Amino acid sequence: MGLVHRLPLTTLTLDDLSRQALALLNYLDAQHCSVIGLSVGGMWAARLALAEPTRISGLVLMDTYLGAEPESAKQYYFSLLKQIEDEGVINPELLDVIAPMFFHPEINRNLPLYQGFRDSLASLSAERLRQSIVPLGRMIFGRNDLLPLLNQLDAEATLVMCGEQDIPRPPYETEEMASLIGCPYALVPRAGHISNLENPQFVTDKLLDFLASKIQKSN
Repeated sequence: MGLVHRLPLTTLTLDDLSRQALALLNYLDAQHCSVIGLSVGGMWAARLALAEPTRISGLVLMDTYLGAEPESAKQYYFSLLKQIEDEGVINPELLDVIAPMFFHPEINRNLPLYQGFRDSLASLSAERLRQSIVPLGRMIFGRNDLLPLLNQLDAEATLVMCGEQDIPRPPYETEEMASLIGCPYALVPRAGHISNLENPQFVTDKLLDFLASKIQKSN
């Protein structure tokens, strides 16, 4: 998400993103699939699964939250987005605030993983920030509350995962969603918000086990 220079004019909500994913499934004539969504990917993936329960045979929600953003956090993130929009750049001071949110607190900030991510944020053009990243951010943090609908998801086909040191999406949110869905959850050791990058082996093993169980069930 956010890789295009301008979001489509009809893309205003997370439901719009899920409908775009559905359009892709229809184009590919994919009648059944598993969806793994991290962060905003989990937000639209859950909406897709609710809209198309018979087509989504497996759903993994990673480092995400399907409730509304708490008001104080929402206003804080909106203020960051407004500053980015006004300046057309993520300045060094903001980089020192934003980049650490994506990693566990003890990460060595000299590692290529961290530095590469920070550099990628710094290199975003004003056009891409204003026409893609900022609108998407407002979509994410202004989302509606989906928690009352989570009991409609297929518990046997769902797994929730989260970095055990995820800052923006703390583990108690994962535990809350898993309880509402009635599905298992896993906390990724030594990982923050981008848990698949900080502990790829743990995440890969969990995903392979989950997908293998879906294949066995379908057979």
